Amino acid sequence: MRFRGQEYTGKGVTVAVIDSGVNPDDPRLKGVKVEGWNIQLSATGHAGIGSDFRDENGHGTDIAAAIAAVAPDVHIYAVKIMDARLRTSADLMAAGIETAYRNKATIVNLSLGTPNMGKALLLRDVCAHAVEAGTVVLAAAHPKGDRAYPADLPETVGVATHHDCPLEKFYFFNPKRFRRSEWGNLTGKFLTHGYELTDGGRGGFKGSGIATAYLSGRFACIREALPEESAPGVIEIMRQLALTPVPEIGYG
Repeated sequence: MRFRGQEYTGKGVTVAVIDSGVNPDDPRLKGVKVEGWNIQLSATGHAGIGSDFRDENGHGTDIAAAIAAVAPDVHIYAVKIMDARLRTSADLMAAGIETAYRNKATIVNLSLGTPNMGKALLLRDVCAHAVEAGTVVLAAAHPKGDRAYPADLPETVGVATHHDCPLEKFYFFNPKRFRRSEWGNLTGKFLTHGYELTDGGRGGFKGSGIATAYLSGRFACIREALPEESAPGVIEIMRQLALTPVPEIGYG
């Protein structure tokens, strides 16, 4: 990613992929350092951490590959909280975020969320602690525009997508122009393309989950460029770099 006349690749930046795990041997991750752990909840609700972050589904590996496509020199933390059927919980999401920022991840990617408002306070507390620790948390918005957490929390970067969003571009729904009374849950969110990138160009549409990964890669590049900047400062810089949504992609 180009910023202030220089190219950045996410070197020295750790991105936590809180998902179904990651397969480090995937050819799309060649040369990318991948470490990680898994988290499971006991019958008493306590989180147990293990060393096996093997991806039994492929979703987390796709997300990691999308991040690496934008920031090829990032260090990936694979935080496995999903099983082979992509089942998880808000409590596991919160545990994943906490273990990530406590292990010095500077970017956290959640290409998932929950509509459960009852878990919003739990997620907000852990995201606030992450921001205090200097970590930027990105989360996928609900594909139908409903509320989803943590994407709809003020401490996080919510990411949406659109079928007509161009490659290599990203947008921001500035609340001063896109008021919540008219634009609902798009207000305050970023928008970028949600297509899988292939050797031949653009593959199938994957939605806001993959869009979140691409934006996480961009955030990693900005973090490399500005290592001393606070998490809110990095978010504000990305808002300034973003384009304004236009009628050509269904907004404006």
